[in-house]
Amino acid sequence: QVQLTESGGGLVQAGGSLRLSCAASGRTFTRYAMGWFRQAPGKEREFVATISRTGGRTYYPDSVKGRFTISRDNLKNTVYLQMNNLKPEDTAVYYCAATLTPDLVVPKQAAQYGDWGQGTQVTVSS
Repeated sequence: QVQLTESGGGLVQAGGSLRLSCAASGRTFTRYAMGWFRQAPGKEREFVATISRTGGRTYYPDSVKGRFTISRDNLKNTVYLQMNNLKPEDTAVYYCAATLTPDLVVPKQAAQYGDWGQGTQVTVSS
């Protein structure tokens, strides 16, 4: 099990940028693929990005591809989500998640992740 703490959310105008961070506890961070998900009010949790254990593979849905970038620093036990050209429809609570996987596996379903952070609010104004 790993404890996850997100930070970096806030209010930004459309077209702006934010970088979210997710710090993980423990000494086994490199055993986990990491993902970002978001949930807007009244909507289901939505997959945003995932990165494999060593960072060699990433995956994004079309809704954020080309605007969002996931990365990780395994020395700092931290995963990041750089969000550029933000749109009002990106407004949501953003969660990071972790799952034990072989390397180069990039899970895309929320049910595949066992550990979750508490979330950080991102609000994009028009």
